[in-house]
Amino acid sequence: MKVMVIVKATKESEAGQMPSEELLRDMGNFNEALVKAGIMLAGEGLYPSSEGARVRFSGKDRTVINGPFAETKELVAGFWVWQVKSMEEALEWVKRCPNPMEGESEIEVRRVFASEDFAAVDPTGEFRAQEERMIQEMEASRLEGPRFENGPAMIIAGLDRRFTMENRAEIPQLWEKFVPHLGKIPGQVGKATYGACYGADAKSFHYMAAVEVKDTAQLPSGFTHLKIPAQRYAVFMHSKHVSQVSATMDVICNKWLPHSGLEAAETPTLEKYTEDFNGTTGMGGIEIWVPLKF
Repeated sequence: MKVMVIVKATKESEAGQMPSEELLRDMGNFNEALVKAGIMLAGEGLYPSSEGARVRFSGKDRTVINGPFAETKELVAGFWVWQVKSMEEALEWVKRCPNPMEGESEIEVRRVFASEDFAAVDPTGEFRAQEERMIQEMEASRLEGPRFENGPAMIIAGLDRRFTMENRAEIPQLWEKFVPHLGKIPGQVGKATYGACYGADAKSFHYMAAVEVKDTAQLPSGFTHLKIPAQRYAVFMHSKHVSQVSATMDVICNKWLPHSGLEAAETPTLEKYTEDFNGTTGMGGIEIWVPLKF
């Protein structure tokens, strides 16, 4: 779930008092911990309301009201946007936060609506689809261009399941079942892991959590395998949290690829988690390998 963490204003912040060097250092360390934990999506401090304005709506009329505003305790001095598992996790992180003000202060946590929360009032999915398109457009503007590589033929083996776009959020559960096997798979090659997407149709696709293996003679029970041919790839770096890989994949397939003049091959698209990937924080060492026709 996504939450907004709101730092309430004080008389001191409204007066433009800047934080001390000690507070800047402590808050920087706290923000670094949030980033390493894969929680922080955004965070900013705000100027006093004396440098802001409001627009009051009354029917078709619009009235601009310049700051400052009197109700200090209701004003916002700064905010974060966090991706957390629960409200309880968010509150635990807030309790670890340095006091953002020199004196008494208050931080408020509010849950952010997700598109699925509007399903009851959007039965056709039209508005949720519109939001998804806008998200993809924003992500496309931040997508770094790929490098191009010739990938060698290899065999990957692991746990496979078919998913739909509606339940692909359950892919991490497949990884939870697979991770305990790492380092124990007969014939495993290297330490990189792969998420292979293949066999897609209009409604669903196969996804395999896997590693490269030398052969398939002694695979653990329940494992399956894929033979990946030598292939030309467009390789994209994914610098965000692992939970946002699917969003990057959507942008590549729906935005970058149609405008690139290239065509995807019918071999598996690979998420590659290199040795730099940190499974605890969900950050670093994530690449997306898109097979290309030539």
